[in-house]
Amino acid sequence: MVAYKWTVLSNTTMGALLASLDGTIVLIALPVIFNGVGVNPYLPSSFPILIWLLLGYGVVTATLLVTFGRLSDMWGRARMYNFGFAVFSAGSVLLALEPWTGTTGAWALVGFRLVQAVGASFLFANSAALLTDAFPPTERGRAMGINSIAFIGGSMAGLVIGGILAGIPDLHIGPFVLPTWRLIFLVSVPVGVVGTIWAYSKLRETSTRRSGQKIDYVGNLTFALGLTLVLISVTYGLLPYGSSSTGWSSPWVLSGLIAGAGLLLAFLYVETRVQDPMFRLELFRNRSFACGTVSSFLGSLARGGMMLLLVIWFQGIWLPLHGYSFASTPFWAGVFMMPMIAGFLVAGPVSGWLSDTQGPRLLGTAGLAVASGTFFLLALLPLNFAYWEMAVLLFVQGCGMGMFAAPNAAAVMSSVPPENRGSASGMLATLQNTGQQVSMAIFFTIVIVGLSTGLSGSVAHALTNAQVGPPDQGILSGMVASNPTGALFGAFLGENPMQGLLATAATVPGWQALTSTQMQALLAPHFFASAISPAFGTALSGAFVFAGVVTAIGAVVSALRPRRYIFGEETGPAVAPPAAPTPPPTGPTGATGARSRP
Repeated sequence: MVAYKWTVLSNTTMGALLASLDGTIVLIALPVIFNGVGVNPYLPSSFPILIWLLLGYGVVTATLLVTFGRLSDMWGRARMYNFGFAVFSAGSVLLALEPWTGTTGAWALVGFRLVQAVGASFLFANSAALLTDAFPPTERGRAMGINSIAFIGGSMAGLVIGGILAGIPDLHIGPFVLPTWRLIFLVSVPVGVVGTIWAYSKLRETSTRRSGQKIDYVGNLTFALGLTLVLISVTYGLLPYGSSSTGWSSPWVLSGLIAGAGLLLAFLYVETRVQDPMFRLELFRNRSFACGTVSSFLGSLARGGMMLLLVIWFQGIWLPLHGYSFASTPFWAGVFMMPMIAGFLVAGPVSGWLSDTQGPRLLGTAGLAVASGTFFLLALLPLNFAYWEMAVLLFVQGCGMGMFAAPNAAAVMSSVPPENRGSASGMLATLQNTGQQVSMAIFFTIVIVGLSTGLSGSVAHALTNAQVGPPDQGILSGMVASNPTGALFGAFLGENPMQGLLATAATVPGWQALTSTQMQALLAPHFFASAISPAFGTALSGAFVFAGVVTAIGAVVSALRPRRYIFGEETGPAVAPPAAPTPPPTGPTGATGARSRP
C-alpha cells in the first residue's frame, strides 16, 4: 500500500500536468497555429475561431466536471480516470494529425480540442479524489501540494512551452516536414500514451462503489445545459455586436445568460428533491468545504484573465517597445514569465507539507493575501517597466498561488465523506475552471471598454508623431478605434498589425499615399505598441485592481474556515458535517467521530 500511494500520486500528477498544460499551451502559440493552417487571424470571421481555441477547452471541462465526478463515485474513480486518460490521448493524436487547412482545418482543431477537454474532465474530476483515497490525512497536504503544482503549474508551464515551441522552425526529417504548429499538439502525445498504459496497468479501485444508485438525469441535464449556456454566452459577449465593441447587448447573449441562469436555478431545486442527486448540496453546510470551494472560485476568478493579460502585455507592448520583432515575441513572452512558475514550485510543496501539521487556514489565507497585494502592485507598474520589477512580482504572485492551492485542496477533500469525494473533487474543479472562464470575460470586457474610450486619441497622437496628417490620420485611427477587440488580439498574434491595417486603409476613398519615411515609421515594431499603450495601460490597471479586490475577498472567505477539519477520522467536538447521503446503517457512522480544532 505504501508503494501504491506513490503510484497514484505520480500518475495523477502526470495527468493533471498534461490536462492543465494543454489548456494554455495554445495561448502564446496562436500565431503559429493560425499561420500553419492558413487562416488570417485579423479577419472578423476568424474571431469566433480565435475565441473557441482560447476558451472552448475550459468551457467543456467546467461543464462536465461535476457530472463526471458523480459518475466516478458510482462506477469507480480509477476506471473513469483511466478512460479519461485514453480519451485525452486520442484527442491529442487527432490534433497532431489533423489533415485539413483553412477555415475547415481551424474548426477541426477546435473540435478535437473539445474531445481532448472531455478526457481532461475525467482527469480533473478524479485526481484529488484518488489521492484522498490513497493517502492518510497526515500526508494529504503534501500529496495535494505536489498535485496542485502539476495542476496550476501546468497552466503556467503551458505558456512557457507554447512560447518556446512557437519559436522553433519547421523540422525537416529527411523528405518529411513537421510544421511547428503540429509540434505544439504532438508534444503531449507520447506522455499521454505512456500515462494511459500506466494508468490501466497500475491503478486499481480502492473506494467503495455505490451500487444501486440511479443517475440523476434531470440534474445532469439542467446543470450541463445551464452552465454551457452561461459560458458560451460569456464567450460570445467578447465579440463585437453591431456598433458596440462587445457583444453584451446582443439579444442572443442576453437570452443565453437568462436561460442558463434559469436552468442552474432549476438544478438547485431538482437536487433537493431527487433521491440520488448529482451533487449533494448539503456538503456546502460544512464550513471547511464551503469556504474552501468559494475561496478557490474567487482565486480563479482573479487569476484566469490575468494570465492572458500578461501575455498581451509582454507580446503586444513591452517586447516590441524593447526592439523585439513580432515573430519572436511568443518565445520571449514564455521565457519572461518563468519567474511565476518558479515561485509556485518553491511555495507549493512547502505549504502542502506544512498544512499537514498546521492546518489550511493560515497558509491558504496568507497565500491569497500575498496574491492580492501583487495584483495591486501590478496595477501601479508602468507599461514600459524594468524587467526585474516584473520578475519579482511574478515570483511573489507564484508563491502566493502555491501557498493557497495545496492546503486548500487538501482541506476541501478531507472534509467530505469518502463516498462523495468524486463529486466533491468535480465541484472544486468546476468552480476553478468556471472562475477562469468568467475571469477571461470580465478582464477582456474591462480592457475592451477601456480601449474603446481611449484608443482613438492615443492612436491619433502616435500618428501625429510619425508625421501622418489628415486624411490618412483619421482613416487609420478610426480603423483601430472602431475595432478594439481586433487591436487587443492583434497585439499578441505575432505579426505587425500595421501591415494589414495599411493594406486595408489603402483601399479607402480619400487615402493619400504615404512617403517611405512615414511607412518606415509606421511599420517599426514599436509603433503599434506605442499607439495603443496609453489606452491599454489605463484599462490594464483597472483589470488588476479588480483582481486584487476579488482575491482579497477570497482571503477573507478562506479565513472563515476552521483551522483544521477532517471528516470522520478524529474524535471530539465537531463542526457540523453534511447530512448523511443515505439513511444511516445499523451501528455508528464515520460522522460521529469528526472533530475540528477551531
